[in-house]
Amino acid sequence: MNTHVIEIRRAEVADAVAISAIHLEAWKGAYTGIIPHRALYMMLERRGANWWSKAIQRSTQILVADVGGVVAGYATLGPNRARQLPQKGEVYELYVRPEYQGFGLGTRLLGAARRSLVDQGMKGLVVWALEDNGLAVSFYQNAGGRDIAEGVECFDGRTLKKIAFVWS
Repeated sequence: MNTHVIEIRRAEVADAVAISAIHLEAWKGAYTGIIPHRALYMMLERRGANWWSKAIQRSTQILVADVGGVVAGYATLGPNRARQLPQKGEVYELYVRPEYQGFGLGTRLLGAARRSLVDQGMKGLVVWALEDNGLAVSFYQNAGGRDIAEGVECFDGRTLKKIAFVWS
């Protein structure tokens, strides 16, 4: 029997390649067939290891789920960008490698992100998910998020509805 230590920690520059791979894999899995092909692949091309390395160096708030030395997921977080919502913090992205999904890593990342935001004085949390991304919508509903607002994102001429999930 193997035992792995799971650690949620701040991303380091050495994690950039792994985060880039998770981003690529998770976005292909989550958004193929939802976001138009050309728009999706343009976004993926921009977010390679070099982009992530620079984001980490700029002190972008990125948490990683480290499972026995393997970066299995990440979350990016910071101030809420939707001024019309009273929540002060936002999780911009939360993704887990498909082979690590279903083991509670997403829940642990979300909890750590919430604690980090509160520690920075940002009470209340918002997370946006595309309505057509059923796995994300279910995840945030099951994590206790309340669906309180809607918005839209446009990708290559296609308008997609997004849902705001909030926690107090």
